[in-house]
Amino acid sequence: MSELGPTLHTARLILRPPALEDFDAFAAFCADDIVMRYLGGTQARTVAWRSFLGAAGSWAVQGFGMFSVFERAGGQWVGRIGPMYHEGWPGTEVGWGVVQRRWGRGYAVEAASAAMDWAADELGWSEIVHTIDPANVASRKVAQTLGSRVLRTAILPAPIEHGIVDVWGQSADAWRARRR
Repeated sequence: MSELGPTLHTARLILRPPALEDFDAFAAFCADDIVMRYLGGTQARTVAWRSFLGAAGSWAVQGFGMFSVFERAGGQWVGRIGPMYHEGWPGTEVGWGVVQRRWGRGYAVEAASAAMDWAADELGWSEIVHTIDPANVASRKVAQTLGSRVLRTAILPAPIEHGIVDVWGQSADAWRARRR
């Protein structure tokens, strides 16, 4: 457990709240046009810094937030995945973003599953959603693999209010039943 929150372990990954030493990898992630296509667009390093501090601040203020995700073998930072709920957001979300060089390995599903367990069991969330651009085929597949379905549509709050997203999700009870 860090000062901000828990450390979760899966078969291949470690999830923990963000720490200063994660920033260079996070900034590179935020600068990748392909990775950020559906995540609000690329961010200059200075903007990524503010996003990074917001992620850490979420842990300090709300008691939860996106985890930094690392491979257990080698300790490589591979993304940020976890619970989030921002002002004006269309629900209590577990979201994901994985560095491009690690796509196709099932890391998003593995880490999101651990984060969904934690959100349902420790945070007491009754619903877990994933906001996904309808054109984001890869994230739709992750959501389907997690057992989620489209619940509704929404427009995200500023500054990323640039179109309608699908709100995928399921109840925490449905998630727990699926995990059994």
